[in-house]
Amino acid sequence: MGASSSTEQTASPEQRELESLAASTGTLPLLKKAFSNLSDPQTNTISIQSLQQCFSLNYEDPVCESPQKPESFPRLLDHLGPSIVDLFFMSEKGGISWLGFLRGYVKSCGRMSTSMSLNMLLRAFAMALKKLGISSKLEFESDDADCKINGSLLPSHVLLLLWMCWAMLWNVRTSKFSERRGKLFLPDINHLVLSAVVSCAEVDSSWDVWDCDILGLDVQLPVGKFLAWALTTAPTLPDCFTQFVLGRLGSSVTAEDESGSSQSVLGDISSKASQPSLLTHGRAWAISLGSRNTISEEILKACFAGDIVGADENLLYRSSAHGKGLNRFWSNVEGYNGPLLILISAISEDAHQDSSKTKKWIIGALTHQGFENKETYYGSSGNLYAISPIFHLFSPSGKEKNFVYSHLHPMGRVYESHPKPVGIAFGGTIANERIFIDEDFARVIVRHHAVDKTYQHGSLIPNQGFLPVESSILEVEVWGLGGKTAKGVQDKYKKREELFTEQRRKVDLKTFANWEDSPEKMMMDMLDDPNRVQREDR
Repeated sequence: MGASSSTEQTASPEQRELESLAASTGTLPLLKKAFSNLSDPQTNTISIQSLQQCFSLNYEDPVCESPQKPESFPRLLDHLGPSIVDLFFMSEKGGISWLGFLRGYVKSCGRMSTSMSLNMLLRAFAMALKKLGISSKLEFESDDADCKINGSLLPSHVLLLLWMCWAMLWNVRTSKFSERRGKLFLPDINHLVLSAVVSCAEVDSSWDVWDCDILGLDVQLPVGKFLAWALTTAPTLPDCFTQFVLGRLGSSVTAEDESGSSQSVLGDISSKASQPSLLTHGRAWAISLGSRNTISEEILKACFAGDIVGADENLLYRSSAHGKGLNRFWSNVEGYNGPLLILISAISEDAHQDSSKTKKWIIGALTHQGFENKETYYGSSGNLYAISPIFHLFSPSGKEKNFVYSHLHPMGRVYESHPKPVGIAFGGTIANERIFIDEDFARVIVRHHAVDKTYQHGSLIPNQGFLPVESSILEVEVWGLGGKTAKGVQDKYKKREELFTEQRRKVDLKTFANWEDSPEKMMMDMLDDPNRVQREDR
């Protein structure tokens, strides 16, 4: 191994420090194997061309879900590998030594804060733009990871940056699938780009977010505001770069054929399903960028699992397929004790006045537990989302814990002077909910964030004023994010309930001695005179 030629006795203090930093991330064994495979045994160095080839991304004709596709994007990916090597890996005496290899990895992917990781990502992006011949206004004051960045970004540059991150993650996630290795699918992420534009730039009040040409939008996004937006809305965006570097180095270590596992998930990811889902690949990726946990990983699996509409094992409820209404909803989600993602598609009332200008929007809620039939709010954590046409993440504020409310009609006919509302709600208080879905799943009410102290402030739908917005529901979806364990528990619960229900329906007539003791006789007597006083035999 090239790295083993320097023993502990002859290693310099810098080398021992760098190896310690790499070991803290758990990647030192991988780095040693990668260096051994890429380096020349005679010179004990890696040539620049070999490392550039290791980080190369070549997709000639990506399949794009959005009609807005920059023609320069494939060529931008061609320059990504050389940009990474030129920025982080210093060449010495015609090659990159083990020490230079460690320096490059620690500088680009070592342990650092999210803001510093974003700095590294923007450096690689700016260098790739420069090699492509596209001018950018990003200026870095020094080579330090925590240096100040000046300048601004265009919306088209933000689209290229986000797609570059997607392509890196796509390459890592699909590298084991031989049939997808040379293909790239680009999802529609206009909602993410518009989120950055609205958060970072001053836009005209007459600007229509439903009909916007992102590539032709001429507004400047200050890089400081963009970084603030990324830290709050997409904090895991730099992980795409880190996973890509590690994934490419790992692919140089082993060439094991893992295509056998791809049989169950391969499919035409770009195909148009007959019944499109609210959870598209771009929306799922946007939601996954908001946190680092098992829930995010489950959403990412949906992003790269082929046709997302066919992922029936995670889709618990869809109103157009299972029927609208709280009872239909409950029969499909009851017994699922795991995280749930609820998506609501609706259309505002004023949109009915002109059918040619239909303005639909999608909002969502993420719960960390299953639904319960209660008269009060419950839950330990969760998020609200504005998903389309603009994406925004609203995390818990920490002031209150009114995360979820779900209440069905009481079974008994009991009079209540102040009955609790029947439906599903998120945030706010009872009768003043931030999001409320009625029991028929026909209407949804979205209130101003002033009524809610559970989730962060912000508009869930475009042009939302202070007054409540009542809209007609088009579709409701519920996705289970608890993995196979939660789904298995729900399946057992449903089987048990079906068994109990079947047992209740069966009445053993042999237990009744004669007609006087039979249930039919009791029913006839009640119909004849329900107020008749029965004498009890003693």
